[in-house]
Amino acid sequence: MIGNSSFRVGIYIRLSREDGNIESDSIVSQRSLLNQYVNENNYKIVDEYVDDGFTGTNFERPAFKRMIRDVEIGKINMIITKDMSRLGRDYIGTGELIEKYFPNKNIRYIAINDGIDTFIDTTNNDIAPFKAIMNDMYAKDISKKVKTSLHSRMKDGLYVSGRCPFGYMKNPNNKNHLVINEEQAKTVRLIFDLALKGNTYHFVAQELTKRKIKTPASYYNYVWNTKCISQEYGVWVDTTIKTILTNRIYVGDSVQGKTKKINYKLKKTVKNNPKDYIIVENTHEAIIDRDTFHYVQTLLPKNVKRPEKKRFYLLDGLLYCGDCKHRITIRYQNKTGRSYTSCDYYRTYSKYHVCTTHTNNYEVLESVILDNIKDVCKKYLDKNKIKDSIGDIEFEDNTIKIKKQIETLEIANNKITETLDKNYINMLKGIIEEEQYIRISENLKQEMEKNKSNIDHLKNEQKNDQRQDSKKIENYINEFLSLENLTRELIINLVEKIYIYQDKTIDILFTFKNVT
Repeated sequence: MIGNSSFRVGIYIRLSREDGNIESDSIVSQRSLLNQYVNENNYKIVDEYVDDGFTGTNFERPAFKRMIRDVEIGKINMIITKDMSRLGRDYIGTGELIEKYFPNKNIRYIAINDGIDTFIDTTNNDIAPFKAIMNDMYAKDISKKVKTSLHSRMKDGLYVSGRCPFGYMKNPNNKNHLVINEEQAKTVRLIFDLALKGNTYHFVAQELTKRKIKTPASYYNYVWNTKCISQEYGVWVDTTIKTILTNRIYVGDSVQGKTKKINYKLKKTVKNNPKDYIIVENTHEAIIDRDTFHYVQTLLPKNVKRPEKKRFYLLDGLLYCGDCKHRITIRYQNKTGRSYTSCDYYRTYSKYHVCTTHTNNYEVLESVILDNIKDVCKKYLDKNKIKDSIGDIEFEDNTIKIKKQIETLEIANNKITETLDKNYINMLKGIIEEEQYIRISENLKQEMEKNKSNIDHLKNEQKNDQRQDSKKIENYINEFLSLENLTRELIINLVEKIYIYQDKTIDILFTFKNVT
């Protein structure tokens, strides 16, 4: 018998989530097997190392790292595991340990079920690298199955993420379904209300912090830095506001698959392309109605990219250079006590002469532009004429989306028709059996009918949207005719962009069709 009291044994036990349903891999079973083996061979256990719930595809495990530290200080000189897969499922890392690190440190390693003992020259030791590769392949296969399962559940509209989005919580009776957290939902509604008034991310964040409204991190028991001004409520930041205002989850749609792991061995994730997001509509109760959400998205470009200033400007975020099409910013000059405009592109790359200054006295410019808007309004004093003009407003977000969906379904049906024709010819040529042709054709025809039904549904939705838009148009008309008290909210409802040219020409793009 090779074993004797000179060996200081450390038994290593690991159980990951993918092994959790296998009884023989449980912590209790592994411990029992290892203790039995140690007793039978008269070894002495110095310490036990247990990683419960840790994957074998990397070695960032607390007990494993503690075991390696004990190897370094000479506390143990023998390691025993149930099998090689308990040590690790990464064939490169496992091979490095068994073939280089353990021999270099004079560590004896035994994997009981695999018959591996590094102090005995056996054929089992020779095939250890192949066993490591098989263990790695098993981990890769499990990772693929888990990923496929998650994607399938996402496509079914089931919520599979660990943390709920702010404003929601998991249904106590169904962990894959979201329900509204009313306390947090009030904050979400407030954020959208403030955005509707043309406020920037920064302004909204400051306002919520000022009102001592709890941040998402505060609800998640985030440990604040002791220097933080508010341990209890936290500080709202621009990125949090942006995330909430642009998240479709609040209209009742499930939006998942935003990130992905680089590979099954690494925890690091990267962002997915938005076109690869898994989106399922109407999976839970909405906090924000779709019309409000889509309208806020149209306002964001006008509100969120403006530099935060101490002074408020009615036209800030709406001004663009008519020559290079980049933004025009408004700056306050302390010496003169006046504000002036300048082309951002010119300011950034002035030495390359890519544009010109486009400098204007802002106060004068604002007066001219507002007079221009009022002149346009006066031309539309006749409500019917206004209605005819504004009737061409395009609420692009939903309209374009529905149009693209219809086009996609129609293209799909055209392809199905082509496939049916090809299959029929193949049947006539004897390439496929008649029975096979009938079965395939039935499935394709069912898919085609389903697409036609969806097209009809989308067209009805288009009509409903048009009826709803007509009500909005009436509201725009009323605002359009009452410009006595100008507010930023009213301006951004009327104006899409304002182009300022170097020759002082002004071109105003309204949100409605401007008939001269």
